[in-house]
Amino acid sequence: MSGLEIERKFLVRKGGAYRSAAFSCKHIRQGYIPADGVTVRIRLSEEQEVGTAFLTIKGKSQDGGLSRYEFEKEITIDEAEHLLQLCRGGLIDKHRYLVKSPDGRHTFEVDEFHGDNDGLVMAEVELGSADEPFTKPDFIGREVTGDRRFYNKHMLRYPFCMWRDTIEQE
Repeated sequence: MSGLEIERKFLVRKGGAYRSAAFSCKHIRQGYIPADGVTVRIRLSEEQEVGTAFLTIKGKSQDGGLSRYEFEKEITIDEAEHLLQLCRGGLIDKHRYLVKSPDGRHTFEVDEFHGDNDGLVMAEVELGSADEPFTKPDFIGREVTGDRRFYNKHMLRYPFCMWRDTIEQE
């Protein structure tokens, strides 16, 4: 898949409401291969002992972090394991929960982070256009679209444990 990715990102309110609302959950490990001007991500995910892997290349963010070019290709688990060895700065470790919006028209991806990013829970929704309306589940909190601190790649170098006290709690 390739094209323009349009997404909005939000913090998730404390509590586990997203877990009980989820229709799917998978464990994800991902890392980043050093590259100038683009983000090169290797992702390996496991859902009920079935694994998938992807190579993703993302361009620079536009529209205040709302959109950017994305190329994504499925690769084998073996290829992903080898490519993860080329990643620098460690790996992001998280569980991803998929939750339908209250009106059923959108799916929110809720990421519960582990390791140095433990305690951070974020949700994102992909849209067809920047002005597409959507309905948020009740557990969705403050919008953080475009805030670099919440980019997965950034959190490898500056994990949530280093700056968690700077976030206003809802």
